[in-house]
Amino acid sequence: MKIKTLIIPILAALVLVACDDFLDITPTGKVIAKTGDEYRALLTYEYKYFPKDRYMTTVRTDEVIMDKSKSSSTDLDAYLDLWRWKDDNPSPTTTYFSWRTYYHSIYIANYIIEHQEEITDATADEISQLVGEAYMMRAYCHFLLVNLYAEPFTHCNPAVTRGVPMQLQADVNAMPGSSSVEAIYQQVLADLAQAEQYLKVDKWEEGKNYRFNKSSVQALRARTYLYMGRWQDALDAADAVIAAHGELEDLNSSAVLPNSFKSVENIVALERFSSNLFTVINMPSPDFISMYRSGDQRRTKFFKRVTSSSYALQKGGNDEYASTFRTSEAYLTAAEAAARLGHLEDAVDYLIPLMEKRLNASAYQATMELVEAMDQDALIQEILDERARELAFEGHRWNDLRRTTQPELTRTYDGEVYTLVADRYTMRFPTGAVEANPEIERWEPQVSE
Repeated sequence: MKIKTLIIPILAALVLVACDDFLDITPTGKVIAKTGDEYRALLTYEYKYFPKDRYMTTVRTDEVIMDKSKSSSTDLDAYLDLWRWKDDNPSPTTTYFSWRTYYHSIYIANYIIEHQEEITDATADEISQLVGEAYMMRAYCHFLLVNLYAEPFTHCNPAVTRGVPMQLQADVNAMPGSSSVEAIYQQVLADLAQAEQYLKVDKWEEGKNYRFNKSSVQALRARTYLYMGRWQDALDAADAVIAAHGELEDLNSSAVLPNSFKSVENIVALERFSSNLFTVINMPSPDFISMYRSGDQRRTKFFKRVTSSSYALQKGGNDEYASTFRTSEAYLTAAEAAARLGHLEDAVDYLIPLMEKRLNASAYQATMELVEAMDQDALIQEILDERARELAFEGHRWNDLRRTTQPELTRTYDGEVYTLVADRYTMRFPTGAVEANPEIERWEPQVSE
């Protein structure tokens, strides 16, 4: 029998059962989980093997170069076609973005939500926290999927544009068609509202801070509204993050990088580099490095000069560097939203705390003088450039390019020029998913009369 690609009915528990005897599978392929510890184990597995796709999008941006003379054959086999945007007939060895794993995580989230009344040997708060994390998991997976495989919200009519399949039930036989982009975003927001009602933990201790917490709701809400172009809503959510978790790492004095799970900025440290991916993107583009001004501490702390024209990345390489949500993103979201609303002084005020912690004294003064003199268009561009500098190699650049100007990018490899144009900022559905369920591509918009 052909395994369905959209939803994997054989769940995480099948892997866990090898190590933990308390899990079992019914003859129909459904999970038996009873106690709070067993449900926590299901969710922990999804955390542990959560996709690293947000980091992998870096390969398609202007942040990184690939060099035939410096890249290994293994790296080239896996990432070259992704790097040069060769999506038509790519090499069969090409590593592409996740699909199955997201829907696997969504299935587990749905299972927890549906069976919350049956969880035993756990306090009411423990059960509530599990359910809140499940809603967050479902929201975040749908959010990532729609931003990989559908048009950006700000570059389409989201009500009549094909999104991705929405899965809201733990049904192993479900083969849903795609929902609209708008429907997916609205479901993400609805799940965040539910998560907010259930989550009990303000902040997890180090070692468990890969888990979703209360602040993560506002962090994802701010990012979602930013991608939707709902500026006031994005500003309000970012303000809530800053109020609850406003600490910033001071790179003038701290040796801890802000994307470390040990950083005071950390809100959720779920996603991280895989070791092989870090090898690939450890060749930052010199043009990208040039975006950093003199006196910017990030230039020497995020990157290491190797030769006069090449650099190495220092923001990853081991498990310490894991960042899904952190404080500086909230400041930048608030600054952009305020600037787009025409509140330029407020936008600058949001930049000030971050600039104080990233620039030396002379660079800070010079930069603030420049920023304070900017008009609205120039300030918005400065904030976008600041997002690139601050969030470099953390998986934000691709989506920032997608949701804004979608610039045409070019790169040359082995004498051949490759170009990224606007309609290539959206990934195609995986071939296996389409073969298993052709309906996801034959979606037709439902326009109300």
